[in-house]
Amino acid sequence: MHFDKIEDALIALKNGESIIVCDDQDRENEGDLLAITEWMHDDTINFMARYGRGLICCPIDRTIAEQVGIDAMVKNNTDPHSTAFTVSIDHVDSTTGISAFERTQTARALIANQSSAATFNRPGHVFPLIAHEQGVLGRRGHTEAAVELAKLTGAKPAGVICEIMNEDGTMARGDDLQIFKETHGLYMITIEDLVTYIKTTQVLIEKEAKVQLPTRYGTFDMYGFTSKIDGSELIAVVNGDIHDEMNVRIHSACATGDIFHSARCDCGEQLEFAMSYIHEHGGMVLYLPQEGRGIGLMNKLKAYELIEQGHDTVSANEALGFAPDMRDYDNAAQILKYFGISSVNLMTNNPEKFEGLAHYGITMSNRIPVITETNEHNHDYMQVKKTQMRHLI
Repeated sequence: MHFDKIEDALIALKNGESIIVCDDQDRENEGDLLAITEWMHDDTINFMARYGRGLICCPIDRTIAEQVGIDAMVKNNTDPHSTAFTVSIDHVDSTTGISAFERTQTARALIANQSSAATFNRPGHVFPLIAHEQGVLGRRGHTEAAVELAKLTGAKPAGVICEIMNEDGTMARGDDLQIFKETHGLYMITIEDLVTYIKTTQVLIEKEAKVQLPTRYGTFDMYGFTSKIDGSELIAVVNGDIHDEMNVRIHSACATGDIFHSARCDCGEQLEFAMSYIHEHGGMVLYLPQEGRGIGLMNKLKAYELIEQGHDTVSANEALGFAPDMRDYDNAAQILKYFGISSVNLMTNNPEKFEGLAHYGITMSNRIPVITETNEHNHDYMQVKKTQMRHLI
C-alpha cells in the first residue's frame, strides 16, 4: 500500500477533508475514515455512512467528556483493545437522531463552548470515544489518532471516525483500502507514521536535574531526564560545549557488563572507551535503560541460560519470543533534540543506531568505531554481532 506524508494529511484535514488512517497489522489491522470535527464538511458524516459503512464514532479528549457530562458506557471494559466508549448521545433538538444531518449536529455540539450535559439526550445515535491521555503514545488506536490530528491542525480535540467495510460486509484491508483511497481521492496514513511524526517534531522529555560528575576520566556534566514517551529515566554525560557534529555514544545499560565487568559481552569496555574518548575529545554519552537489547535484565539472564545450552545471542532472544534487538532510539533522539543537536559523530559499530537516529531526523556526520578486545568468553557473541546483526567489527 502507498501511504502519504503526515504533513499532507494535516493540510487535507484542515481543509475539511476526510482521510484514511490505518492502525498496526498486529492490532485491528483496519482502516478508518477520519475527519476533524471543527473542520469537517457538512456532508462528511453522510460520506462516511454511505461509503465507509462502519460504526460512526466521535473521538474526544477527557476534558470535553467532562464538560458535557458523558459517562463511560460500561464500568468494566472488557474490549480487547480497551476502546473507551461512552454512553451514546443525540442532540436535544434531534428528531430520530440517525440522519447524517442530525449526527453532524450532535458531533459539532460536542465542541461548542456553550454545550453541557443538557445539550444531549442519552442514549442516542452518536458514539463518543474518550482518547487515552497520552494520545497515540499511550494507545495506538484510531480514537487517539483523531484527537492527536485535531490538535496538530489547531482544532479542538475531537474528530469523527468510521471503519471502512467492503460491499460484502467484510473489513477493508490491504489492497481494498488502496482501491478505496484511489477511488475517492483520499490521503492515507498510518498510526505508526503519526507516532514517528510526533516523536520527531515534539520535545517529549523533561529535564529533572543537572549535576557535576567527578570520575576517573575527569569531571563531566550529568543531566537527568524523564521520558514522556515511556516514563523511563535517561542520563546524558557531557564534556565540553554542546554543538552539532558532537561526538556521541548511545549506550544501552548493561548491568552485567557495566557494573560487574562480565566477559560475556563487550558492553563495559565500550562504555569505558566512550568515557575516555569524550574526556579527551569532548562529547556526550547517552545512557539508556535498554538492558539486554531491550528485553530487560531477567530476560537477558534467561537468554544466557539458553546460550549455555547451545543457542547464540540471536536465537536465544527468539526462543524467548523476542526479536534479536528490541531497542528504539526515540529517547536518544529526544535528548539530542533537547540540546539542539541535529547531526552527530556517532561512536558505534551498530548500523541500527545511526539508522534509528535518522528515523527521527538526526543525521550521522561521521562514525567513530568503538574498539574493544575479544576474549574466550565473548568470541562467539562478537562473531554473531558481526555476521547476523551487521555490526561493523
